[in-house]
Amino acid sequence: MKRFFQVVEKDSAGCLKKPKGDENEKEEENETKKEPLKFLTWNANSLFLRVKNNWSEFSKFITTFDPDVIAIQEVRMPAASSNSNSKSAPKNQDQIKDDTNSSREEKRILVRALSNPPFGNYRVWWSLADSKYAGTALFVKKCFKPKSVVFNLDKTASKHEPDGRVILAEFETLRLLNTYVPNNGWKEEANSFQRRRKWDKRILEFVNQNSDKPLIWCGDLNVSHEEIDVSHPEFFSAAKLNGYVPPNKEDYGQPGFTLAERARFGTILKEGKLVDAYRFLHKDKDMEQGFSWSGNPIGKYRGKRMRIDYFVVSEELKEKIVACEMHGQGIELQGFYGSDHCPVTLELSPSSNSQNEDIST
Repeated sequence: MKRFFQVVEKDSAGCLKKPKGDENEKEEENETKKEPLKFLTWNANSLFLRVKNNWSEFSKFITTFDPDVIAIQEVRMPAASSNSNSKSAPKNQDQIKDDTNSSREEKRILVRALSNPPFGNYRVWWSLADSKYAGTALFVKKCFKPKSVVFNLDKTASKHEPDGRVILAEFETLRLLNTYVPNNGWKEEANSFQRRRKWDKRILEFVNQNSDKPLIWCGDLNVSHEEIDVSHPEFFSAAKLNGYVPPNKEDYGQPGFTLAERARFGTILKEGKLVDAYRFLHKDKDMEQGFSWSGNPIGKYRGKRMRIDYFVVSEELKEKIVACEMHGQGIELQGFYGSDHCPVTLELSPSSNSQNEDIST
């Protein structure tokens, strides 16, 4: 058997062209190419600030990696009002606010940046909060057309999750779920512990009720599953805010590293038959490049890091995982592009015939 590689050209949108040759022979291969294989997730910690301060560097990274899908969290662009004459009117969470001079200018700057290469090759969907808080965005190369895109865990077309925390895209052979998971918080309050428990319960229901198609779940999941996923387990286990100690021991410690959150995340993985793609490939602790969030270089969090940004995939996809990498390192946040999170990437192999090779005897 002889194996050789075929050069595959890309069109102006950065998508693979259909190879030359017998049309019937390549039909199945061409269908495979309609499914994305390269993914990137990043908590931008304000997309507008990244456009203003870090866009050239981040654009070079996108050009080099050339992802098919880009999932962004913490966009922090406010949603547009559905009625410009009423401040209390509900928001259009899929549209950016532009009813004031400052919001119009910010939107203009952002749209201009996203219109230029490489981002002009993507279609973008927004799910935004009412204010400059939270929010998500999903960029999909124009040649990879989702069958549907919704903005909630209930898969209701007209509904958005509060604070724009979810974008769910369904493709022919898989679903892609982009989430900005609520922070657990430090205290037993309605907007912290209880909110996170409800969220985890809904995610568990979602993965159990949507097992008919493989899932890629990505984003800032705001949890470090095991001790290997934080730089200083003892520090994070004992962390407190203003001396407050929760009534239940399972809620002690740094949000994202409490026993309760870690146990619930483990249950989601187990019952949902899901695999943590990074840990599937990387079994050992990497103190330099093994964490996606890093504390401020100044203060008590200097050098303290957590892995809270993930690609979680259905077990049936695990053998297709080619690579899953974190692209930031060091206390000084190299490769974080101005955020306190670094990008994480996932690459899968094609389902059937390779896109870049041919086999002949």
